[in-house]
Amino acid sequence: MKRVARWWRSSGIVFFAFGVLFMGCTGKSSGPSQVERGKYLVMAGGCNDCHSPKIFTAAGPILDTTRLLSGHPSGTPLPAVPKNALGPDKWGALATNDLTAWAGPWGVSFAYNLTPDMKTGIGGWTEEMFIKTLRTGKFMGMSRDILPPMPWQPIGQMTDDDLKAIFAYLKSLPPIDNPIPVPLSPQAE
Repeated sequence: MKRVARWWRSSGIVFFAFGVLFMGCTGKSSGPSQVERGKYLVMAGGCNDCHSPKIFTAAGPILDTTRLLSGHPSGTPLPAVPKNALGPDKWGALATNDLTAWAGPWGVSFAYNLTPDMKTGIGGWTEEMFIKTLRTGKFMGMSRDILPPMPWQPIGQMTDDDLKAIFAYLKSLPPIDNPIPVPLSPQAE
């Protein structure tokens, strides 16, 4: 009887050890880091389409990887908006050739610098400001309206975790000093 009890005790310890080992090997993986998840969301969401300057090649425009997500290139002259090009029965919006500035009935809007530069980007922003900006459509969560074509409404419906991941990724980028012009009113075009 003592031998059977010892066997059960010994085999119980062995089964427990295998169980812990098995659970450790097949347990849920930790998945991508918050920054990796944010990078995935930024790439899948097409943020580079408007927020990154482009280089023009024989094959067409490509992202300028030295200025990713730095917004409309500072000092770049704007082409004139053709008279009578915009209207209810005409074009709804026009874009510069690198898609970083857009003209429409709202005036001219410029893609913002999303790098963590303290003076010209989101370096001084908090996670809460970033989320509030995308939920309210207000710059820095409290001032002027975010203008088209920025799709803040659907982005603002993302989960807090997704928006925090995007913010973490943006904060991981190298800061780029690139002051963005203030939006132009329709009269200033």
